[in-house]
Amino acid sequence: MTQVSTPISKPVASQQESAAELIEAFDMFDDWEDRYRFLIDAAKEMPPLPAEAKTEANRVHGCQSNVWMLASATAEGGETRIEFLADSDSVFTRGMVALVRKLYSGQTPRDILSFDIDGFLKQLELDQHLSMGRRNGLDGMVKRVKTIAHQHST
Repeated sequence: MTQVSTPISKPVASQQESAAELIEAFDMFDDWEDRYRFLIDAAKEMPPLPAEAKTEANRVHGCQSNVWMLASATAEGGETRIEFLADSDSVFTRGMVALVRKLYSGQTPRDILSFDIDGFLKQLELDQHLSMGRRNGLDGMVKRVKTIAHQHST
């Protein structure tokens, strides 16, 4: 995986630190147009999924755009950590994918399942500034992440 220097893709130690970093990044911008550009820039820096991974089995349902997500789990220090790879055919949706990956990739199933995503989205004000279709898509991505985490939590 290629690491880039945007706040959305830079790895951090914990999910809470990732969330705080994203909140701080969003707070730097005065208007939503700049925040949207921030997400689009993050999308452009995210590595693409290989074409062979863009299958129906990996597609996230509920999104207006096509979104594909796959995960791999590894044992690290006695805990399972899940890495997520994802992509979309829409640049803005790829920005939302980058946000989801920043929050969840590399986390334990317990941390993924306990994270207050609704509170986080309210802090970013994304709950107010996304269209219904985009909110449904984001919800679909989060549900897929949590389903995968649940599968690895037992």
